[in-house]
Amino acid sequence: MTRAASGIERLSLNQITTKAWSLAEAVQGCADAGIPAIGLWRDKVAEAGGADRAAVLVRTAGLTVSSLCRGGFFTAPTGTAARTAALDDNRRAIEEAAVLGTGTLVLVCGGLPDGSRDLAAARGRVRDALAELAPFAGDHGVRLAVEPLHPMFCADRAVVSTLGQALDLAEEFPAGQVGVVVDSYHVWWDPELYRQIARAGERIAAYQLCDWTLPLPADALLGRGQVGDGVIDFRALDRAVSAAGYTGWVEVELFNQQVWDTPGEVTLRRLIERHLAHVAPPPG
Repeated sequence: MTRAASGIERLSLNQITTKAWSLAEAVQGCADAGIPAIGLWRDKVAEAGGADRAAVLVRTAGLTVSSLCRGGFFTAPTGTAARTAALDDNRRAIEEAAVLGTGTLVLVCGGLPDGSRDLAAARGRVRDALAELAPFAGDHGVRLAVEPLHPMFCADRAVVSTLGQALDLAEEFPAGQVGVVVDSYHVWWDPELYRQIARAGERIAAYQLCDWTLPLPADALLGRGQVGDGVIDFRALDRAVSAAGYTGWVEVELFNQQVWDTPGEVTLRRLIERHLAHVAPPPG
């Protein structure tokens, strides 16, 4: 069976799903399983010797880099060393994405600075950071992909909580410079979701999947289940994203301790099975 006929021709493994694997192991696992793309994390790229070596490793295996995680975390007050360091780090992330051959840098925008209750100011600094970084990203052929996170992460991880908010930010810039991420875990609950997906259109820069399972663990960040294990209607979500014109990679991203404790090859087999059962168009 060829990839083109397999139903997984657009499937990508987000590297965090097999957290225990090195980059080399994750690349080999994808190649062995027939998964054609991988979403990389910057810490794993660094462990592999940097972006140049990682790019060769991925390319030699015949894979494509679907995205790079992550940039962002730039809500520190203007004029502080933390703000300057964050912007510098994001420029490095853009350069790494370009070397790796991906046009998508995923942004987790950051939560409230320590001691602050000024949500509006934090969101304003996200916009200011995009204004500073977007032209630089465009010059490198990289699009900044603003990822809205579920509102429970607003205080500590992302002051951008809905797809509508992310689009409000992205639409201030050229579509080739700033887009958005549709991550099922973070947006499935939103009553405006399907209208906002239609609005997003070409702004959809990344599409990430996992399920919302119950009960959530004590650390809700680790509550992402395999597709089909929870409550999300993936067929409806995928139809909406496809109708908006998105034809890119479908990246599975799991933060889940039980998944991380499972042998990687087992995780990939299950990932493919669930993709075919719940996401890929039915045969015929």
